[in-house]
Amino acid sequence: MDRSKLYRRFRTLLIANRGEIACRVIRTARAMGLRTVAVYSEADRDAMHVALADEAVLLGPARARDSYLNVERLIGAARKTGAEAVHPGYGFLSENAEFAQACYDAGLVFVGPTAGMMNAMGSKSGSKALMEKAGVPLVPGYHGEAQDDATLAKAADKVGFPILVKASAGGGGRGMRIVRSADELAAAIVSAKREAKAAFGDDRMLIEKYVDNPRHIEVQIVGDSHGNLLSLFERECTLQRRHQKVIEEAPSPTLNAAQRETVCAAARKAAGAVNYVGAGTIEFVSDGKDVFFIEMNTRLQVEHPVTELITGIDLVEWQLRVAFGEPLPLKQDEIRLNGHAVEARVYAENPTKNFMPSVGRISTWRLPAEGGGLRIDAGYREGDSVSPYYDAMLAKMIAWAPTRDVAIERLNRGLEESDVRGIVTNIPFLSALMTHPKVRTNAIDTGFIERELAVLTQAAPVPGELELCAAVAAVINDEQRAAQSEANSPWQTFGWQPVGRRQRSFAFRVGHGPEQKVVLNYGSGPSTLVIGERELAFATVAKDGGFDLTLDGVKSSVAAVITGHELYLRTRNGRFDLHWVDPFGGETEEQTGEDKIAAPLPGTVVAVLAEEGAKLDKGAPILTLEVMKMEQTLRAPYAGVLKSIKCKVGDIVQEGVELAVVEPSEE
Repeated sequence: MDRSKLYRRFRTLLIANRGEIACRVIRTARAMGLRTVAVYSEADRDAMHVALADEAVLLGPARARDSYLNVERLIGAARKTGAEAVHPGYGFLSENAEFAQACYDAGLVFVGPTAGMMNAMGSKSGSKALMEKAGVPLVPGYHGEAQDDATLAKAADKVGFPILVKASAGGGGRGMRIVRSADELAAAIVSAKREAKAAFGDDRMLIEKYVDNPRHIEVQIVGDSHGNLLSLFERECTLQRRHQKVIEEAPSPTLNAAQRETVCAAARKAAGAVNYVGAGTIEFVSDGKDVFFIEMNTRLQVEHPVTELITGIDLVEWQLRVAFGEPLPLKQDEIRLNGHAVEARVYAENPTKNFMPSVGRISTWRLPAEGGGLRIDAGYREGDSVSPYYDAMLAKMIAWAPTRDVAIERLNRGLEESDVRGIVTNIPFLSALMTHPKVRTNAIDTGFIERELAVLTQAAPVPGELELCAAVAAVINDEQRAAQSEANSPWQTFGWQPVGRRQRSFAFRVGHGPEQKVVLNYGSGPSTLVIGERELAFATVAKDGGFDLTLDGVKSSVAAVITGHELYLRTRNGRFDLHWVDPFGGETEEQTGEDKIAAPLPGTVVAVLAEEGAKLDKGAPILTLEVMKMEQTLRAPYAGVLKSIKCKVGDIVQEGVELAVVEPSEE
């Protein structure tokens, strides 16, 4: 390849991605004086990354294959805007060798490794063969070219169960299944292949010995075109769910200094096997004694900020400087490890409903200000819409401190001070995870979250006196804001009357629970609230995002969002959703619809798993949808007979559409 086409100075950069990573790349590129070009689908017309860039080009319809995965349209967008280089971000085409080659053929600088390096290391099977030859320790398994069922079954039997069936291309847990017996193998391969094909366009599989109670450790490496190759310490990514990372930290609290140097040296050896250029990650699995190579990601990782915070290095800047053809600015012995960093991924998903993705408009977006060791990398703002077409990650919250304990405390404080409404997020789940005693003591493995799921997804606490009083204050403050357009008058202030006392009753409910009543006494004297037999002195002062509530002489800060009769409150006791019962009556309870087999979100039917007329046990699988690039299996809500299936494989269905009918068994 012509070196001058591979690496050269450029002024205009197209970011072939969306969401948080597109915003992240744009910020560094602009700080370096580069002009930035965003691309977007019809679903992302008003997205944050589009607003941040200097220019933006519409790629096509919402589905990724018609927009963000369309190589021809991406190259066309670069030509149309005069972009000289392309940054792929992570996900989508970031590890697609054909895209890297297409950029080169079009005369564009690809900010990443060459197609040859990707082919060598981006394939899990290919990279394992290369690492085996280079002497890097591997997990026992099969990574051959033959992909027929008999070959894969024979390989699994030879390795010994439990095994991991894993997509050779891509990552993020997609196309990956744990198989604990031979009886489960065939179905797991079919499902993993289907998911891998949809996510990466490649359904090749490999077989690995599944390491029980494993830890996931990875090393950040960066190489330049002058033969320099550096490791920037390691990250621990053991806290995972469905093979997707949830919390990442650097450095690993599991390794000592000698182990750290050993794994980093192995990572440099692995990347050196292909003379790697660009940013990448060498991933390892540990059984507590040994460390085994599992794969290389030939791109920037989601969790790269924790490495940036402990080294002081902007990895996107280094990527761009390498693409300019510059040598790396530091040598290996000049890279210093400073403190500890922890990152949490904020997703639009509902942990109490099996982490079902959540879509809709973000009506409230309040995250703490950056600074004091806290960093926020976000891809959304208030008013933005979360669509069902892409990954559900909204933002990353990263905390740095001199020690791990303090970094965890800072991260948890940031999570506790975050309020996102209009969609459901995993923020309470993340906070529960960070405060779990076993996480604090690093007594974890990659199966920890699944084992502790019941504890980590406990129902919200029951509102107490503080929350009921705060609910009254929220209603009053909302009414006062609505009245501000009228002429100022002392009668607009609930706590002041020229003579006498007045009384006002409120009733609140959590879900379908009983009503809880509060009586407000106000007028010529101090205002009080009565709950049951207790009367509490009460005062409130509104402020941005909520109010200060003084109750029996104790002042508390309360975050509040009120929409009609729905109240969201965050107090020192946690987060609460309350319904203000209509004081004029007329409310009716809606059916919960829990027994309806309907599409939870827009998606594509990818498998029908039961036949009409079949007798089903409660929880039996009926069909599988692909939603937000992940498969969701819909199951029988009770034992019965599958009366009808109202869809077929390939159908694109909208949220709420009934897909099947189960007739319950007679008791």
